[in-house]
Amino acid sequence: MEFIKAFIVGGLICVVAQILMDTTKLTPARILVIFVTLGTILGAFGIYDKIVDFGGAGATIPLPGFGNTLAKSAIKAVDESGLLGAFTGGITGAAGGITAAIFFGYIMALIFNLLNTRSVRVPASSTSLWS
Repeated sequence: MEFIKAFIVGGLICVVAQILMDTTKLTPARILVIFVTLGTILGAFGIYDKIVDFGGAGATIPLPGFGNTLAKSAIKAVDESGLLGAFTGGITGAAGGITAAIFFGYIMALIFNLLNTRSVRVPASSTSLWS
């Protein structure tokens, strides 16, 4: 049942993004910012935690989950360090995810660059078998 709930919550988040792309002039980058900001706001008020309790990974993996992580980490750091925690808490809490995204993105870039340089290129004039 957990998988079904995660699929439903994650799918609904993706459906909302797709509807925004199809019906508005918002670019994917702006939708990304809206989702992270929305996750931060909902996380700051404790609303997103209820969504995470229901949807599990379907709520924590998409972009609003990243915003929620930023909010929770910043609030925790403010409680521990005062005002300085508002500036350092979000980055500290999300550092693992950010590091993984950079690391695996770099590995994928290396792999695909290697595959691209080793692939055989067919000249445009010889693409047809019958010419």
